[in-house]
Amino acid sequence: MENILSKTPDRVRPAVNRKGRRAELRIRRLPVTFTSDIRRVITRFFDPGGETRIRNVVERVVGLDEEQVDRLVEDVFLRFHDRHGDIPKVLNENYRKAMAMIGQANDLTPNQGLLVGAYLTAEYSIESAALFNPSIVPHHNQRNLSAGAVRFIMSLRATGEGHVSSIVFRTGIIGADHRIQIDPCRRLTRPGRVVPDNQYEKALFLRTLQDIGVYERVANLVLDCLDDSFTSSQLDQAVIDARASAADKNEIEEALQDMLWLARSNYQLELAKDAEASEVVIFPQTSNESHGIEDLRMVRFVDDDGTVTYYGTCTAFDGYHVLPQLIETRDFVRIGVHTINGASARNKGMALFPRRVGGHYVMCSRIDGENLYIMVSDIVHFWENAELLKVPRSPWEFVQIGNCGSPLETSEGWLLLTHGVGPMRTYCIGAMLLDLNDPLKVIGCLDEPLIKPNEKERDGYVPNVAYTCGAMIHNGQLYLPFATSDMITRFATVSIDSLLNRLIG
Repeated sequence: MENILSKTPDRVRPAVNRKGRRAELRIRRLPVTFTSDIRRVITRFFDPGGETRIRNVVERVVGLDEEQVDRLVEDVFLRFHDRHGDIPKVLNENYRKAMAMIGQANDLTPNQGLLVGAYLTAEYSIESAALFNPSIVPHHNQRNLSAGAVRFIMSLRATGEGHVSSIVFRTGIIGADHRIQIDPCRRLTRPGRVVPDNQYEKALFLRTLQDIGVYERVANLVLDCLDDSFTSSQLDQAVIDARASAADKNEIEEALQDMLWLARSNYQLELAKDAEASEVVIFPQTSNESHGIEDLRMVRFVDDDGTVTYYGTCTAFDGYHVLPQLIETRDFVRIGVHTINGASARNKGMALFPRRVGGHYVMCSRIDGENLYIMVSDIVHFWENAELLKVPRSPWEFVQIGNCGSPLETSEGWLLLTHGVGPMRTYCIGAMLLDLNDPLKVIGCLDEPLIKPNEKERDGYVPNVAYTCGAMIHNGQLYLPFATSDMITRFATVSIDSLLNRLIG
């Protein structure tokens, strides 16, 4: 592990505490950065151009003699076995996918199949462009730590070729002395196995179909054949039956495809139980994620019965539309990825409170792309109503404001980090304090940014940006990982007491 010590504060601002005395708000930037590693790759199915091109590859492989095939397969294994956990499994899966696409039986020899799979597999460097927009929460494993220390897990947005974003993770320890130890990052990645949700609840499924505007008659035609709880395979069969019974198949096809799309958009990732956090990659799997999964805002959510669930709100992007999603897990071995639905589930930047307030789930959002809102719901996947919390008032946020992760509970209120967009599209990080029992009641706001990009941080993929998707409180300090110019990630700290004094004073 690497020991990270605080530097001298790089900026000092006056604050007024509750007794009227002047205080200092010291923001310390720490000498630790998270930078991208071009060596971290995953495998993807490679479609060279549709069925004809795939069929041509298969025919060319079949035309090789056995010795040539064996030699080419051996070369692939020698070059790629140490870059992936199970390269034969990857190649065989892509071989079977290709044969299904062209409607041909899997009747090649084992090595021919492996070679076809190799030609239809490509590596993707998940971090080749950037590693940014972090969030941080206490790790689910707090064993074997010294007194006063806490282990954390941090999510980051990794971006590669074509600006396709995925979610990766890092871990470390914050000691009682405020030192940060960062765990080494594994080069090997282990994307999870994708499986559809085991069960769908008919009432919730129908509610979501109504929300996205699926033709009600077609929805009922399919769902009336299913029980109150049904599986993905049962839905597939019901869709097949609906097509067979329809007088005009074209009339109902769009609605049927929307139903299948909704089912496929809600899935589970099954990870290896022994996988370390830095090996885990949540990579786009569905059509609505085809251009990336962006800006995970993690939160350690404690329900009224004490049950702990790690939720993360993020954005799926298909190149044209954004779709809010909820990632949920209790152990980082099985991770659910589900759509967030409802009239107010719009735009980017949703962040869940870490517990219920007044018996309800509460979420921060930016449904209109410009202002901050508070939403309340009894179902974590459905959000119908939103109330305005704050509009841009300070010059550094005149373009838009939004949250910078889930609120943090303090003795004085909910500490909500915000972002503001000002002149020259400069992104800064601010803070506000909300009432613990009524989050729509604002106790105080910083009148100037907590963090804005300095001269060393303003250049990058997207210039003049300081941004975070979540911070953490430990031993009286706010630990704030933040991205600079959509390129790299840094750490900063500030005393909670001094920050609260500034917000209350």
